[in-house]
Amino acid sequence: MSEQGNQVAKAAAFIAGGAVIGAGLGLLFAPQTGVETRRSIGRYARKAQVQTSRWGKAIKSGVEEALDRKPGKEKSGEKERPQLTAVLN
Repeated sequence: MSEQGNQVAKAAAFIAGGAVIGAGLGLLFAPQTGVETRRSIGRYARKAQVQTSRWGKAIKSGVEEALDRKPGKEKSGEKERPQLTAVLN
C-alpha cells in the first residue's frame, strides 16, 4: 500500500476508535437508564408520526382545494396572463 493509503487507513482507524470511545463514554454518563431512554424515544416517535400525519392531511387538503379552484378560474386566468407576462418581462 502507498504512503497516502496508509495515512488514510490510520485516519479511518482513529475516527472509528474515537466513535467507539465516545459511544462508551456516552453510555457511562447517560442521564437516564436504558428503559427510560427507549420510552422517551418511543414517545418522540409517536409525536413525530402524529405531526407528520397532520402535515400530510393539511398538504392533501391544500392541493385538493387548489385543484377544485382551478376550473373556475380558467376564464379569469386568461385576463391575468398579460399582467403576469408584463411582470415577468
